[in-house]
Amino acid sequence: MNDTFRRTGATASRVLRQLGHDRRSVGLLIVVPAILLALFKYVYSGADVVFERIGPQLLGIFPFIIMFLITSVTMVRERTSGTLERLLTTLLRRGELIAGYALAFGLAAAIQSAVTVTVSLGLLELSVRSVWVVVVFAVLDAVLGTALGLLFSAFATTEFQAVQFMPAVVLPQLLLCGLLNPRQNMATALRWLSDVLPLTYATDAFTRAGTQVGLNGPMWRDLVVLLGCLAVALGLASLTLRRRTA
Repeated sequence: MNDTFRRTGATASRVLRQLGHDRRSVGLLIVVPAILLALFKYVYSGADVVFERIGPQLLGIFPFIIMFLITSVTMVRERTSGTLERLLTTLLRRGELIAGYALAFGLAAAIQSAVTVTVSLGLLELSVRSVWVVVVFAVLDAVLGTALGLLFSAFATTEFQAVQFMPAVVLPQLLLCGLLNPRQNMATALRWLSDVLPLTYATDAFTRAGTQVGLNGPMWRDLVVLLGCLAVALGLASLTLRRRTA
């Protein structure tokens, strides 16, 4: 068990060092979600009610999208460069490798969420009733984007193909999560489809966090569903991990 923790920690440390040397990725991870929220705020500067209604949901959606993109491209780059193959010739197990990546990007997601929430509440004057609940779900959403990025990177052979999964995996969730149109107004088949997509539960949780205090029953359900999706995605990512591209 100690060896497992040591190898997982070493993997996370290596990923963080590599990430720290890539200033563009750090900027994309840490700064861009806050900038996008600021743009959204000023696009609707004459209609603050729109920002108050959708802003909390975007706190989860932007980190989810960016972490999916960064993680999937990074993992494909590891495979095409031969780094992944070399790592898996050592005692490092696939599950430990995936856990190390999830830990490293999870830490980056926590920093990202802290910056985004601070800017949104402090500078953009977004009002939410439960700040700590927003932070918890923002981090969980970003880590879920990381897990899905690790999972779908297994089906890409180039970094360009990894980017191509964005419209297939992320955009349908964005359209069906209730951000653009309340789910109760959707056709029955679309509402059923949205019920099995994790971003739906994240969006519902952020909507409730904007108007309600603390965790209530539906928010606990959202939390459990998201944690379950995270565990399944990480497990499948471990099972489908390939050493090299075809």
